[in-house]
Amino acid sequence: MTSDGRVARGDRTRTAVLDTAVALATEVGLDGLSLAQLADRLGVSKSGLFAHWRSKEALQLATVDRAVAQWEERIAAPALRAPRGVRRLRALHEARIEFYAARVLPGGCFFANTEFEYNARPGPVRDRLAEAFGRWTAFLERLVQEAVDLGELPADLDVPLLAYEIDALGISAAMRSRMLDPDATYRHARQGLLNRLRALCPDPTLLPEGQP
Repeated sequence: MTSDGRVARGDRTRTAVLDTAVALATEVGLDGLSLAQLADRLGVSKSGLFAHWRSKEALQLATVDRAVAQWEERIAAPALRAPRGVRRLRALHEARIEFYAARVLPGGCFFANTEFEYNARPGPVRDRLAEAFGRWTAFLERLVQEAVDLGELPADLDVPLLAYEIDALGISAAMRSRMLDPDATYRHARQGLLNRLRALCPDPTLLPEGQP
């Protein structure tokens, strides 16, 4: 095997380990995540993981970064394949709901969980999460602004407010689907965004009629 092949295999292994760490963090909390717990879940030695992450905090930071990458792969990237404007906004929301509905993470949304867990815990992990939340907010606002620039949303629209509303629908869907009827929750989240976009978009042909 070439050195490039070994590096690629190592990268795949590291990604698979961090995918497990993200999933485990949704069950035990990011603060509760430890090298020992992760090793036990993977069925490997703690010393093997220690070679990659020398501390609990290093593992937590890497787990946040992997959760961000998952979000980009499963939610942002599919949405960017949709046409710019209100259809892309709807595609982004739909990809997020599909990610939740697929139960990819056993304990719910990694970011919704950690936002509550770390909002009053200063330190490097909270800073890394805050950076991720900031980038997500900026991404949402950019997609809303694109729709405004295309004339698909009003020129005087409060862009940060609509981005906030879209994110709030997603967070609500993530949290309520764990405690209440998930099918009804996802249906309401989809309908909520569709109703909001229909009320703002001057071209009704860009959005579907009826239930989403």
